[in-house]
Amino acid sequence: MNELLVFICDGAPVRGEIVSISSAWQAVLERRNDPPVVQRILGDFVGAATLLSASLKFDGTLIIQAQSKGPIQLLVVECKSDLTMRATVKLSVEPADINPNATLDELLDADNTGRLVITLDPSDRQPGQPPYQGIVALQEQQGTVIKPVTSAAEAIALYMQNSEQLDTRIWLASNETHVGGLLLQRLPDSGGYAHLDPQLAAEGWSRIQTLGETITDEELLTLSPQTILRRLFLEESAESGVRSFPSRPIRFSCRCSRAKVADVLRMLGEEEVESILTEQGAVETECDFCAKAYRFDAVDCRQVFKTDLLVDATRPPSSGH
Repeated sequence: MNELLVFICDGAPVRGEIVSISSAWQAVLERRNDPPVVQRILGDFVGAATLLSASLKFDGTLIIQAQSKGPIQLLVVECKSDLTMRATVKLSVEPADINPNATLDELLDADNTGRLVITLDPSDRQPGQPPYQGIVALQEQQGTVIKPVTSAAEAIALYMQNSEQLDTRIWLASNETHVGGLLLQRLPDSGGYAHLDPQLAAEGWSRIQTLGETITDEELLTLSPQTILRRLFLEESAESGVRSFPSRPIRFSCRCSRAKVADVLRMLGEEEVESILTEQGAVETECDFCAKAYRFDAVDCRQVFKTDLLVDATRPPSSGH
């Protein structure tokens, strides 16, 4: 199962999504050796990014990035509007040193400086035009008390609240083979729901949330989106109708290339690259997302700085990628 299902409730101003990811998630993990607790956090953010990307109103990419001085130094998940995704995580400690029962705040916000950044980057963004970014601290102010955010679902809910989006609830689960998620979003009472009495609309949103709260991690990880939809909203379907749309496929896809590595070398500068060549004989690097190796020998590097022509700067190497 690698699919996302979108549904709407006719009797309540609610739009929902259910996601199930298996082989695409395993493609993320197959070259990684992260502790299970880190896998779960990364998987939850993969589920969140996929759910949020499905509601994008433009062709582009949604990026979830978390940085901290804790055991997880960097976490990045990218999901395009066509539901192709990739993800990576970098640790600041050895995997064996990570507490297997650690929560998100302990791994990503150990000194209260962790930040979650969600970037919306349209594919037609003009040069010099910055993408939209929402930044959320991984703590929640509740009166005079600062409460740590302990899960990816809490972090995403806090982002949605702070970015003044529609009321949103999200449930996430992941293990070493599957990622699952459920998103519920309250739609404006106007438009297609203008006929609903405001009190009935509020009651409908409350009712759908209550049904959503019955979902279990096991169901999210083992059942198809269609089965989850039927189980959760069987009575709702009989009373007022829950309609689903054709499911959309999800797949792993990395956008790395020799051309992009060549751009990085140009940013490093010819002097720095020459020093690497002197020391190592070639510049070798590996993609953080798919672990694909790239090797630039002295001839490759000279061409990188000799011309901007893509075909010259990224000629196929004699060996490696």
